[in-house]
Amino acid sequence: MRAEPGRSVTSKVLALLDAFSPATPALTLSELARRTGMPLPTVYRRAAELVAWGALERGDDGRYRIGLRLWEVGSLAPRGLGLRELALPVMEDLYEVTHENVQLAVRQDLELVFIERIAGRHAVPVLTRVGGRFALHATGVGLVLLAHAPAEVQEQVLAAPLERYTELTITDPKRLRRCLAEVRRAGYAVSDRQVTMDALSVAAPIRVPEGVVAAISLVVAHDRADPVALAPLVQAAGRVVSRALNNSTRPAV
Repeated sequence: MRAEPGRSVTSKVLALLDAFSPATPALTLSELARRTGMPLPTVYRRAAELVAWGALERGDDGRYRIGLRLWEVGSLAPRGLGLRELALPVMEDLYEVTHENVQLAVRQDLELVFIERIAGRHAVPVLTRVGGRFALHATGVGLVLLAHAPAEVQEQVLAAPLERYTELTITDPKRLRRCLAEVRRAGYAVSDRQVTMDALSVAAPIRVPEGVVAAISLVVAHDRADPVALAPLVQAAGRVVSRALNNSTRPAV
């Protein structure tokens, strides 16, 4: 069997898994081949191996979907596991006080990853999902994580095109730089209709001695939001999780 030049077996497997997204959670063999640029026989062999291991599942309709085995393995990631377990009781308390959306996120390179969320039954709809990625410059948790990121990370984000989600999204680097300075000064971030025009988020940092490792936020409907009243609640939640992390012997970050 000849190997395809320039692509290792690992890269082919990763390309198959990367073909799936929230918008395309189920794909046929032909769709996988088209999305990955690999020949159909190669896709068939690699997909069969992934199904046998449990990383993919094949439904009665012939479409492939991400398998539960991947979720089991992913849940062991130390940067999310300990943090999530320690933060979840605090997030539940914050939800009980507000009945609003509560989110927990960490930075991964130049994006953020949501590692836990509690959705309020009657709260404003949000675009986030556990495991989902988002830009750092628009959300409350993203602004906190970016404000406390290393200088080189901040400069990379500021130098790149800043995606506009609404007419209020900050896309001017100078204005964003001033916003980040204010986040550091105030100890919390407010994202007012920067992602959707009906939502506002207030976020606060979660710290260990080495620095900020995560951010926690409330996402509420803009027309009933009072950031000044919400900020102390979110900051208190961030401090409680920070203390739990610093007192824990588990690898949380």
